[in-house]
Amino acid sequence: MSRRRLVYEGKAKILYEGPEPGTLIQYFKDDATAYNAEKKAVIDGKGVLNNRISEHVMSGLNAIGVPTHFIRRLNMREQLIRACEIIPLEVVVRNVAAGSMSKRLGLEEGEQLPRPIVEFYYKDDKLGDPIVSEEHILAFNWASQQDLDDMVALALRVNDFLAGMFMGVGIRLIDFKIETGRIWDGDFQRIIVADEISPDCCRLWDTRSERKLDKDVFRRDLGDLIEAYTEVAKRLGIMPENGGKVLAGPKLVH
Repeated sequence: MSRRRLVYEGKAKILYEGPEPGTLIQYFKDDATAYNAEKKAVIDGKGVLNNRISEHVMSGLNAIGVPTHFIRRLNMREQLIRACEIIPLEVVVRNVAAGSMSKRLGLEEGEQLPRPIVEFYYKDDKLGDPIVSEEHILAFNWASQQDLDDMVALALRVNDFLAGMFMGVGIRLIDFKIETGRIWDGDFQRIIVADEISPDCCRLWDTRSERKLDKDVFRRDLGDLIEAYTEVAKRLGIMPENGGKVLAGPKLVH
């Protein structure tokens, strides 16, 4: 078997050189991290679930004209994606007060916000991914004003899609994070959704019980993370309702 050229390894995914120019292979790991990797674990099958859920979401976004880096799923743990220039910002959309917003602003967790609020965080693990303003972003040239406008518009479209999709299966979308990248179509630059959209980067609560179905299960020791992610996959129709065990898929060999 030929060795693939590693391009980048993060906390939850690995990127390899793709089979064609302008493509990458994105591998989903089983690693779970929280609090900027202060809490770590390997949870068998997590990467498989995130791969399938992210495929489902990204395919849905592509279908309604929201541009993403997703091309197709290759196997249980890998996707073929478009290479793009990642913008060093996390874009967070909040519909309900939770997590760091509740702590920063003294809001009760679960309080409905008056409208979706878009926040930016500078991607730097050593700094703890600090929240930043548009003024910071423009002053340090992390993105242009046009980039910011496009990122906000994309994030709000993603929010509308996700909120409707999850509400239809009895899940409340509390907040989520996306990453974005730049690609070139001829002479024109476009901003697209990159990375992944899965329970790792969304807060998802059952609409009736408010049971957590996202990475807060791991962060706060609320139970079985695989059980929570499997529930999301079942409700989205990715896995049969009668369940069965999540197959771990092929293991990464360095």
